[in-house]
Amino acid sequence: MKDYEPSPRLLSERVILVTGAGDGIGRAAARAFAAHGATVVLLGRTISKLEAVYDEIDDAGHPQPAIYPMNLEGAAPEDYENLSATLTSELGHLDGLLHNAAELGTLTPLEHYDPAIWARVIQVNLHASFLLTRACLPLLRQSADASILFTSASVGRRGQAYWGAYGVSKFAVEGMMQTLAEELENSRVRVNSIDPGPVRTAMYARAYPGRDPSNLRGPDDIMPTYLYLLGPDSLGTTGQALAAQSDD
Repeated sequence: MKDYEPSPRLLSERVILVTGAGDGIGRAAARAFAAHGATVVLLGRTISKLEAVYDEIDDAGHPQPAIYPMNLEGAAPEDYENLSATLTSELGHLDGLLHNAAELGTLTPLEHYDPAIWARVIQVNLHASFLLTRACLPLLRQSADASILFTSASVGRRGQAYWGAYGVSKFAVEGMMQTLAEELENSRVRVNSIDPGPVRTAMYARAYPGRDPSNLRGPDDIMPTYLYLLGPDSLGTTGQALAAQSDD
């Protein structure tokens, strides 16, 4: 997938919502989607970061994005319904949803895992993804060609010691993706998951503080797979657990 070459207007006329759009992979995805013609909805909890991404997209002359501040840790079901209503009234449609926002938590044996941290990680990584998907599905169903992309991880596909709530939440995300893909198999909405792999981000640095990040790929380097999965070239691809760096 690293050799995929998207057309310049691959996402023209599409509206794509990106969670955790303020930095890291979310920021790179928002900029890549906008550069290929999409109107991007930037969702995150830190307004200053969202505004910086907004300015980058606007200054580049891409379609004007939208900012939607939301703290996924504390958002209630009605907050997601309000978001869907706003998307309907302000933009009229939704064609893509990238679940990128995530909490790492702590790398701790399960028997010592702090219950409050556990609850926060599960809330952001799993419950928020469910609530957002549930609220957005009526809009996505109206699209002629819609894509939902959940962010997974290798520790969500094969259990590894000490990854705690993060690993468990990603296993659950994979199950949600498979369940939803089957439920929507006769619709125009496709559903997949993606493991970004080792990427030079702040979260990776927190997870592996002793590793040299200089030989890792940056977020922009893995965008071909994201563009493929959010664009029309992936039509018919659904229920798949994919990897952004699988061809390396």
